[in-house]
Amino acid sequence: MRILVVADIHGNRAALEAVQEPYDICICVGDLVDYGPEPGPCIEWVRKNAAFCVRGNHDHGVAQDVQVQGVAGFRYLTAATRPLSVAALDSSQRRYLADLPTSQMFTLAGKRFLLVHATPRDPMDEYAPPDVTFWAPRIAKLHVDYVIAGHTHVPYTLQVNGTMVINPGSVGLSRDGNPRAAYAVIDNDEVQLKRVDYPQAETIAAVEALVPDNLARLMLTDIYQNGAQLKKLLRENGQGYTNGTASIESENVLKQSSGS
Repeated sequence: MRILVVADIHGNRAALEAVQEPYDICICVGDLVDYGPEPGPCIEWVRKNAAFCVRGNHDHGVAQDVQVQGVAGFRYLTAATRPLSVAALDSSQRRYLADLPTSQMFTLAGKRFLLVHATPRDPMDEYAPPDVTFWAPRIAKLHVDYVIAGHTHVPYTLQVNGTMVINPGSVGLSRDGNPRAAYAVIDNDEVQLKRVDYPQAETIAAVEALVPDNLARLMLTDIYQNGAQLKKLLRENGQGYTNGTASIESENVLKQSSGS
């Protein structure tokens, strides 16, 4: 069985449509919306193609129209794009996001899977690094073969006491310095982390047409072109962000300010 795993699409239709991987089953671990300019088509793609999907923190925020205050980093971007995401969706699409479970457990080809957007302990918000000591207590009693999560926008795999933890990275908003769309494939227990080029100019043009906030447009364009690392977006004030040059903040500040 060939399983396609996608996460953190964030309204980037062009990136999502570039994922042309053959699969038997598609799994999505959330954050279909916010940031990117085309959340509606991304929701419809997931509705049509994903057999299993869980709710991310941005899915929850858009479904409930949660307003965000932020002066820097991804919180600033969320505050700037959240109203646009809410306005772009019809009631059935927002209901779809609201109805997504925060976790799902199921069996495929004799293997037990757990899906969460972030971690089993905090399914929508906890930031999970590729660290065995972090993951071990969170999956100790789950008795599953695979835990699949997203949220960090950085791809990794990790063997933790017999369980494979997979983060496929972000389809639509990479944060690891590589701007290509990221996803994972599980093929007969072989896990492949993959990247694919997509027409960033399409997404950037849509952002230019839709997003009125000048700083948000600048930040998004930089991310789509450069796969901006999270550190590049962290400033004392969002207005200090200029063309990918930024001060380096501590790892704690990264986690606190990510607004992932």
